[in-house]
Amino acid sequence: MVETTNIEINTCYVKVPNNDLEIDAYLAQPAQKGTFGAVIVFPEIFGINSNIRDITELIAKQGYVAIAPALYQRIAPGFEVDYSEEDAGYSPEGYQLGLQYYQQVKYQEILSDIQAAIAYLKTLPNVKDDAIGVIGFCFGGHVAYMAATLPDIKATASFYGGGITSSSYGEETPTVNRTSQIQGTIYAFFGTRDALISQEENQQIEAELKKYNINHRVFRYDAGHGFFHGFFKDKYPFITQNPSYNPAAAPDAWKHVLELFQNHL
Repeated sequence: MVETTNIEINTCYVKVPNNDLEIDAYLAQPAQKGTFGAVIVFPEIFGINSNIRDITELIAKQGYVAIAPALYQRIAPGFEVDYSEEDAGYSPEGYQLGLQYYQQVKYQEILSDIQAAIAYLKTLPNVKDDAIGVIGFCFGGHVAYMAATLPDIKATASFYGGGITSSSYGEETPTVNRTSQIQGTIYAFFGTRDALISQEENQQIEAELKKYNINHRVFRYDAGHGFFHGFFKDKYPFITQNPSYNPAAAPDAWKHVLELFQNHL
């Protein structure tokens, strides 16, 4: 069992420069002096909402500088959709709007934004050299897999990344075909009852990781898509009514995320 900490943190919104674009981002970092590993948090299709801010803060409380950049900055600046108690999760309207924006993103633009976030972290005096990781969920899980192909990324936690084996946001080559470029360690998390990602898909991802001898682990849970939502069940008790909720999957996955970051950042 990995022990977690709950150190004091500071949070704020920042602008991440990327040529003529300024990317909105949520930054959480330890209040104490020192240097720390850094983690980039990639959201689902719902933007930098309260769930993603909670995750960013949770990571910072473990002793990391954590930043969540907006992935829809070019398409819908400021977009976010929060949990709806009525829907025990995200509303159908919010889902459709997030999906609409998701379908407009481009691989090269997202990759550029990842690189901009990395460059920004390197300017912070409290970020350790050569100690940057990423974590992402759904859309962000795919983006995390993309980020893993960059040499600066030492540790990747990819949660139920959709489309990794079949798409790459407008590029002909699916993201899984870039697996050989991964230099760090990657942990991938899937639900065996995920209606959006088949078992064949996650098995193909694992096969590619093995093929190229990537340092990796794949975790599969008896759970549906979005099972990490349940991690904040105390803050959002209605989330337990969501079909994806699994009381065992989220805390076990979090334990492995901490192992990953502690070992490689």
